[in-house]
Amino acid sequence: METRPQEGRKGPPPRDVPPVVGLLLSMALMNALLYLCLDRLFISPRRSTEDPTRCPYGHFRMGPVSNCSPWLSCEQLRTEVRQMKRVGEGAVKRVFLSEWKERKVALSRLTRLEVRDDFLHGLRMLKSLQSEHVVTLLGYCEDDNSILTEYHPLGSLSSLEATLNLSKYRSTNTWQHRLQLALGYVAIIDFLHRSPLGTLVMCDSSDLPKTLSQYLLTANFSIVLNDLDALPLVNRSTGALVKCGHRELRGDFVAPEQLWPYGEDVPFHDDLMPAYDEKIDIWKIPDVSSFLLGHVEGSDMVRFHLFDIHKACKSQTPAERPTAQDVLDTYQKVLTLLRDTATSQTREML
Repeated sequence: METRPQEGRKGPPPRDVPPVVGLLLSMALMNALLYLCLDRLFISPRRSTEDPTRCPYGHFRMGPVSNCSPWLSCEQLRTEVRQMKRVGEGAVKRVFLSEWKERKVALSRLTRLEVRDDFLHGLRMLKSLQSEHVVTLLGYCEDDNSILTEYHPLGSLSSLEATLNLSKYRSTNTWQHRLQLALGYVAIIDFLHRSPLGTLVMCDSSDLPKTLSQYLLTANFSIVLNDLDALPLVNRSTGALVKCGHRELRGDFVAPEQLWPYGEDVPFHDDLMPAYDEKIDIWKIPDVSSFLLGHVEGSDMVRFHLFDIHKACKSQTPAERPTAQDVLDTYQKVLTLLRDTATSQTREML
């Protein structure tokens, strides 16, 4: 039996949607679709953690516009690289200014066979840690005990003051640039402590001059780690700690736990010396940063803002010292704060 609608039952008449409302809804929908498209096109690629300027493992790039090339082989090092003059020497390597395809490069050669293990350890570290924080590896030859890296004419951090006193660089001798250098140094320590290989300790740092010599100043006034011969690994899962060398260390620059703990009446013996962890690097941050900040206008203001974190770095108890990431975050906050303050003061003067 067919059911018919009841005519006597009436409800409210359906309302027509005004044309203006429909137009607004259509525009809102189109804007939403457009936003999603733009998000895919422009925002999503920024979320990638890969640095597009870095080359894949086993390759290098010299300069921002060059293509990636494979690390140079033994044959290429022997035939294409022209050794020029010696520019540095340490316990493990001699460094020679050299030339490759009309480019200045740094050629490192083993000093003596007794330290070949340290030389090869540095090479392994150099190969594994290629990043913005480490000098660029161009090639190597284990048979010839040679390593080729990018050349930085400004030299090590030891010559920072002399460099900044040159007329062409005096405009960069400001607290802003110096704090940026200190921030770059802490970023390298943080990178080592959280490296792809695990927690690495910067052992070639028994005094300030030795520490500064491990880092190079680039042409754009950033810092890269150059010497990776002494980077032992802390492995907390196995309880493995480190000791920097086999000789007694002295002085205020090294951390308290690096000093012989049994007094002068007990002769130093390496087997009795307790091991330690990466917090020895944290202890040294205030001293290195103080050198990098120098004594220019505004540097004392920076030191004032860094006082608390530096005080924490100098805790006698290693576990109470902050991590390198904590220090890096504080440095970045101070840099942002002081820059914003300087900018607002400049605007008020205009």
